[in-house]
Amino acid sequence: MQVIRLSGPVLTGPDQMHDGAWILGGRITFERPTGPGLDETVVDGWAIPGLVDAHSHVGLDTHGAVDAATSEQQALADRDAGALLLRDAGSPADTRWIDDRDDLPVIVRAGRHIARTRRYLRNYAHEIEPGQLPAMMAAQARLGDGWVKIVGDWIDRDTGDLAPCWPLDALTAGMAAAHAEGARVTAHCFGEECLPDLLAAGVDCVEHATGLGDHTRTQAARSGVPIVPTLINIATFPQIAAKAQEKFPLYAAHLLALHRRRYETVRAAYEEGVPVYCGTDAGGSLPHGLVASEVTQLHAAGLPRTAALDAACWSARSWLGKPSLAEGAPADLVVYEADPRLDLRLLSAPSAVVLRGAVTSGRMVG
Repeated sequence: MQVIRLSGPVLTGPDQMHDGAWILGGRITFERPTGPGLDETVVDGWAIPGLVDAHSHVGLDTHGAVDAATSEQQALADRDAGALLLRDAGSPADTRWIDDRDDLPVIVRAGRHIARTRRYLRNYAHEIEPGQLPAMMAAQARLGDGWVKIVGDWIDRDTGDLAPCWPLDALTAGMAAAHAEGARVTAHCFGEECLPDLLAAGVDCVEHATGLGDHTRTQAARSGVPIVPTLINIATFPQIAAKAQEKFPLYAAHLLALHRRRYETVRAAYEEGVPVYCGTDAGGSLPHGLVASEVTQLHAAGLPRTAALDAACWSARSWLGKPSLAEGAPADLVVYEADPRLDLRLLSAPSAVVLRGAVTSGRMVG
């Protein structure tokens, strides 16, 4: 029987370490396997649980849904970067077939985006009016893996700036409908105005959260509502603003202001106790496989190195209801030449990626 021995430190938590482990039958064990016919292969280095990209869009590009071959390449790019658990924060493509592939990351889906009519990117979302929101949120809850994604704000062409998409009563009814189906709700939110109603209605997570301010930050911290800042996506705001400047100058100026204070926003949220998780927003205008860059950006925003890594690792897995490296857990892990908590640059160069107990990339010794 094939056994893989992890000969280096195995980080079972941000501050917890085992001196080695074994992989047997696709699962982790900290007890040396015994018995006849064992064929041991050694993987050397520092092992951590497979990274988490908590805002990804497998099956989506700038034009909408993509075919299976393109979705496969997106998932492979994430896998080879060490992102073995993806929360798909909205996709119009059916990617359920990925669940049958042991060589592709685990995906936790949020169904398809739900947006206000003509208030989002074309071909991405179910576009509806407020009265339809509860029924649509319940439907997407049944189609997803415990999550629903709504678009909380977008540019209002009448005002020429970001504006909330939904009134409070529709949000409250929609959240209740999704929660009744056992789903959590996350919301796209760039600006400031939509946040109070989203939080009051019971949203479970905020994507981007560039408009988080003193009051809403305190409210999110008290309610335990996480944010997924997608900083490598927010880095594109100046380019978006430049294209919008002539037609929507207020919107352009607003995006630039949000961009300027992006690090301050994330740092203040973290310091006040708002949970922060790592997400790249890959699959729209950004390529997949950028999880290491997003962790580095979280550190640049002010999260300590270990906290930035934790946002894409142990805590993120717990938040999504998936195990880390515990006895008997699936052997989904990434191996690095040295301790990644001390040097986040190592995240961009894994020496081995192990998914469901199989080494999909990297080097093995003996």
